[in-house]
Amino acid sequence: PVVYLDFYESNAKCDSVVSDSYFGMYHMTEYLCRMGHRKIAFVGTLFATNSITDRYFGYCKALTENGIELRKDYVIDDRFLDTGSRTGYKIKLPKDMPTAFACNCDVTALEIIELLEKEGYKVPEDVSVVGFDNYAFSNINNIELTTYAVDVRGMAKRAIKNLIKKMSGDRTVKGTSVVEGKMVT
Repeated sequence: PVVYLDFYESNAKCDSVVSDSYFGMYHMTEYLCRMGHRKIAFVGTLFATNSITDRYFGYCKALTENGIELRKDYVIDDRFLDTGSRTGYKIKLPKDMPTAFACNCDVTALEIIELLEKEGYKVPEDVSVVGFDNYAFSNINNIELTTYAVDVRGMAKRAIKNLIKKMSGDRTVKGTSVVEGKMVT
């Protein structure tokens, strides 16, 4: 029996348990909109992973609902598409500087913060940055990051429960289970 954890294949005939990437990023982007931002970039290489793509569409929903134009120059890659590798990839800031960045993960958010600071911007005074995942190491260098906390424990419990059922003979395919997280400020 197989249960994917934090990954899904749309064509696969097996179960998966994932974080709520779509609504998680929707909530993070909505938060930036409520703060008054109208120039919000998304940082993540589209189609590198399903979760990045789902997070992008959550970002799009929030912008659209707030009457904010989707701009191609505000979709910023953070890794090589062909390999998914971040190693050696140089993030490029747009010429028309956004006032906020919605990052597909905390690692990318920290890279954006470092890049902005090298360019002379102060975070959060000049530019806001939000992340995703709530990695414990995001507080290294005393950087406090607003992020979406993925419920890893809840995802693992659901996957294990599903796997135990399958090992007991239940071969029913339930599809993709989505586990909600929460925003951490």
